[in-house]
Amino acid sequence: MSLRIGTRGSQLALAQTERVCKALAQMGIDVETAVIRTKGDTNTGVPLHEIGGQGVFVRALDEAIIDGTIDAAVHSMKDIPAKRPRGVVTGAVLTRDSPADYLAYEGKIDDVRVVGTSSTRRRAQLLRHDPDIDVRQLRGNVDTRLKKMREKEYDAIVLAEAGLERLGYTVKGQRLPTSQFVPSPNQGTIAVVCRNSPEIIEMVQPLDDPQTRMDVGIERIIMEEVGGGCFTPQGIYCRDGHLIAEVLALDGSRDVRVEDEITTADEARECGRKLRVDAGDLIKEAYKQLGIMP
Repeated sequence: MSLRIGTRGSQLALAQTERVCKALAQMGIDVETAVIRTKGDTNTGVPLHEIGGQGVFVRALDEAIIDGTIDAAVHSMKDIPAKRPRGVVTGAVLTRDSPADYLAYEGKIDDVRVVGTSSTRRRAQLLRHDPDIDVRQLRGNVDTRLKKMREKEYDAIVLAEAGLERLGYTVKGQRLPTSQFVPSPNQGTIAVVCRNSPEIIEMVQPLDDPQTRMDVGIERIIMEEVGGGCFTPQGIYCRDGHLIAEVLALDGSRDVRVEDEITTADEARECGRKLRVDAGDLIKEAYKQLGIMP
């Protein structure tokens, strides 16, 4: 049996899919790819929360798996929403790359005043670090965002360091420390989702890294308990069971933060529930300011 693997058409998505396909080919599995456009790719001029959140990058590929157009799809795992459709499973979680954000800039760091990002989390963390920064909306693929920075629309932009590394790009800037700029849940992780078929799962399962799956699984449980998706500024990062999680005000002026050692799903759920209660006012405030119904 050969595998038909779906992907978005961006350079980053194609690079990630190529990595997976090469690994499968080395195991003797025949693969072919299919590029599928998503709503997130065609609506780049508005914030993600206005077109359905991170799930807009995944929904079309899920549907293609369910209807049999493809057998599996490759995603940046942070784009996969908490609620998954029946019949689709995460067949493999690859060893995590850098989870960190990267601040790219061309001039001097002291001259950075206008920073581009579409992420409410990144916006809040930047403003917490320096309330005088002017954070402006910026969407599009990596090349589009870098081009806008080089055309002086922004002094700097924030990107996932893993994306730059996967594309082989060397860009002036600096890694932002995960202790202060806590990443999005699952950032830096590639996942292979597939039809819930024992035969297909068996083919992709050798790509799975158990420690990464455990860490990102803890992050996802806490994300589900806190709620809010990309609407709420929240960072959740677990490494070898050490968790840092926080919820911030949209303007970065306040935050609720927890650090703990998490070893089980039950501990993660308890931690997530407590964080949701403690940060309840910030979550409600974010929904209200963004004009979103809870």
